[in-house]
Amino acid sequence: MEAPAAGALAGLKVLDLSRVLAAPWATQILGDLGAEVLKVEQPGRGDDTRLWGPPFLEDGSARPDAAYFFCANRNKRSLAIDFARPEGAALVRRLAAEADVLVENFRTGGLAKYGLDAPALRAANPRLIYVSVTGFGQTGPYAQRGGYDFLIQGMSGLMSVTGRPDGEEGAGPMKVGLPVSDLFTGLYAAVSILAALNHRAATGEGQHVDVALLDSQVALLVNQAMNFLVGGASPRRLGNAHPNVVPYRDFATSDDYILVACGSDGQFRALCTLLGRDDLAADPRFASNAGRQRDRRVLEVELARAIAPWRAAELIAAMEAAGVPGGPINTIEQVLESPQLAAREMLRVMRRDDGTPVTVIGFPGKLPASPASYRLAPPRLGQDTRAVLSALGLGDDEIERLRQDGVIALAGAAERGPTA
Repeated sequence: MEAPAAGALAGLKVLDLSRVLAAPWATQILGDLGAEVLKVEQPGRGDDTRLWGPPFLEDGSARPDAAYFFCANRNKRSLAIDFARPEGAALVRRLAAEADVLVENFRTGGLAKYGLDAPALRAANPRLIYVSVTGFGQTGPYAQRGGYDFLIQGMSGLMSVTGRPDGEEGAGPMKVGLPVSDLFTGLYAAVSILAALNHRAATGEGQHVDVALLDSQVALLVNQAMNFLVGGASPRRLGNAHPNVVPYRDFATSDDYILVACGSDGQFRALCTLLGRDDLAADPRFASNAGRQRDRRVLEVELARAIAPWRAAELIAAMEAAGVPGGPINTIEQVLESPQLAAREMLRVMRRDDGTPVTVIGFPGKLPASPASYRLAPPRLGQDTRAVLSALGLGDDEIERLRQDGVIALAGAAERGPTA
C-alpha cells in the first residue's frame, strides 16, 4: 500500500509559543509527523536562535538567520505577533481556541499576565493539550528558576560522570558536546503529547502537561543512577570507559583512535584471538565481565599494547570480520558524508519561500505507512502572519492596522509598503 503523504499526525493543529531548543524540538517532531505547527514569534526579533551565529545562512537579506535556528524549526509556519500587547494576546487566544496542542517554555506562571496560561486557555478550549516546558517544572522549590541546558547538565549529575577521571591530565567535570538536556526534554515532551492525545481520544479531555529539563535529564541517568541506587557508591568520571562493561572504550592504534565495544564474553574472546592474545581470554580474572570490570586497569593496559601496532582502518575491518563491535571516531563532516547516512536518506534539501536552499538532518524513524515529511523549510520571521490571520477571519484592513500599530509583523512588509 502506498504511504499517505500527509503523515500520521495530519489534521493536528499545534500552536508553538516556544523558542530556543527543548520545546521547538518537540514541535518539530510533531511537524515532521504531519501536524500543522504555527510558531508565534516576537516581531522584529523572532526566536532567539535566529541570532545565534555565526554561521548564518547567507540569503541576501539584511538579517540572515543563524544555522542554529534551522535545526529545530522545519515544518512550521511563522507568525510575528507581540502578545505582550492586548490585541496580540487576543489573537493568540483565538488561535488557541482552534488548536489541539499548545506548547510554551516561559517561566512558570509567566504567561498568566497575558491571559495565555493553561487554566485560561483550557477553560475556553477543554480539549486543548497545554504543554509547559521549563527548567524545573510547575512545582517544587526550584519552580521559579530559569533553566538552561548547561545548568541542567551540571545540576542533574550528568557532568559528574562526564570527563576524564581524577588523576589524569585534563581531569574534571565536562558537559556533553551537544545540548542533550534540551534534546531529551523535547523528546519527552513529544512522547507526553502523544500520550495526552491518546487519552483525549478516549475521554474527550485535554490536560496540562508539565515537562521539566531537570526531571528529563535525571531520567536519562539510567544505569549510572541505578548503579548508585543498587550499589550505594556514587558513580565517578571514567573518561571514555564504561562503568559496567569492559572492554568498552577508545584505544590508540598506530595512526588514529578506534572504539572497542565488547558487550559479551564471546565478543571479548573473539577480540583476544584477533589480537593474538588468547592468553587474556584464558585468564580466569577476565573470564566474565564482572572480573574484567574488577581488573580493568590490568586488562586495558594489555589490550592497548596489542592494539597499538595496528592501523585503524585495518583493525576495524578485521574486527568487523570477526564479529567484534568497533568503529572509528568520526568528525561531524565524516559522518554526514558517510554512505550509511546517504542510504538512510538522513540529509534532506529543502527550499525556503524565497528559494534559498537549506540542508537539514531528517527524522530518524522510518514509518513505512506514515512516513515523516519535509513540507516546509524553516520559515523566515513572520512569513505566514498574513495567511494565518486571514484564515482566522481577519480582513486586509485589520491586518494592516495591526501591522502599523506594531502588534504584528509581516515578512518583507517594510519593503512592500502598506497593503492595498
